[in-house]
Amino acid sequence: MKINGKYYRTIWLSNDGRSIEIIDQTKLPFKFEILRLSTIEEVANAIKNMNVRGAPLIGVTAAYGMAIAMHTDYSDRNIDKSYKLLLNTRPTAINLKWALDRCVANLKVIPKDQRVNKAYALAEIIANEDVEICQVIGSYGLKEIERILEKKQDKSIINILTHCNAGWLATVDWGTALSPIYMAHEAGINVHVWVDETRPRNQGGLTAFELGAHGVPHTLIADNIGGHLMQHGLVDLCIVGTDRTTARGDVCNKIGTYLKALAAKDNNVPFYVALPSPSIDFTVHNGIKEIPIEERSGEEQSHVYGIDKNNELSWVNTVPKGTECGNYAFDVTPAELITGGLITEYGIYEASERGLNQLTAGKKLKAVHDG
Repeated sequence: MKINGKYYRTIWLSNDGRSIEIIDQTKLPFKFEILRLSTIEEVANAIKNMNVRGAPLIGVTAAYGMAIAMHTDYSDRNIDKSYKLLLNTRPTAINLKWALDRCVANLKVIPKDQRVNKAYALAEIIANEDVEICQVIGSYGLKEIERILEKKQDKSIINILTHCNAGWLATVDWGTALSPIYMAHEAGINVHVWVDETRPRNQGGLTAFELGAHGVPHTLIADNIGGHLMQHGLVDLCIVGTDRTTARGDVCNKIGTYLKALAAKDNNVPFYVALPSPSIDFTVHNGIKEIPIEERSGEEQSHVYGIDKNNELSWVNTVPKGTECGNYAFDVTPAELITGGLITEYGIYEASERGLNQLTAGKKLKAVHDG
């Protein structure tokens, strides 16, 4: 994506060949700043504190974190120690564990003096794969947007509602839920996006930031407005991302996604989930019972971050002193509410055990065709 005419990924290797640089998402959408991470502890803190966020980007960042760790100490003991440190940063997004497991599997089977170069090369491979996956997701999602638009009586515009940020900033490039939107915009389709603010971290502001930078028409709305818009025929489809998807098609996404899916079901609005295959956890069947839901600090709920009247960035308290705040970061949307389907890099599949089995078969077929 471009910011002020310059192309950026969300993460890249520094000029020193050891550190990594990221876009500091805790400063967005008010300031665009680059943060350098030189130690595994800095990488772990960046994931935990949400300087980077979004399941795919978290996984890529963790892979680079393992590379940085190998640069300091490439022993088996440090692999295990680094794995544990990074894995414990955020419990819900499965891409984190997927990337770390892949690193460990590749590093422990090679001579120790080859591990540094291998770790950096593997992190780059995972990053580039993420870009390719998101591009393909975008192309499949674009076809759905075109199909829905063709059925509309008013073909002058298509309105899409999304929740949380599942765009360029949540991945290395393109995004998941926003990738089809960017491609529709570039194809000349008059697409308009309803952007949920996504409390309490206000990640809709990140979506508005990148849509605005790309020139995509959008409107930022309060979280509770979506159902009203659907009732009045102002939403043609919903697309969201996912941090973990179960073997039967339940999806775990930012808190509030479940309520959007309920409203969409009640109003016959197709509900899609943009789903990179590394986000599927085939070891989990019942998402509501089995997926660990991250609980974050209550201060994120009681305070709002923004620009004050003096044009200074600050936190503002919004609740009575001493109020206890509950801050559940994710919820689970049951598969039956995902009426549009799962948009993956292998195609669009039904949100069900059968659909995911078909996806797995498609992956194997593609691997055979690729030689």
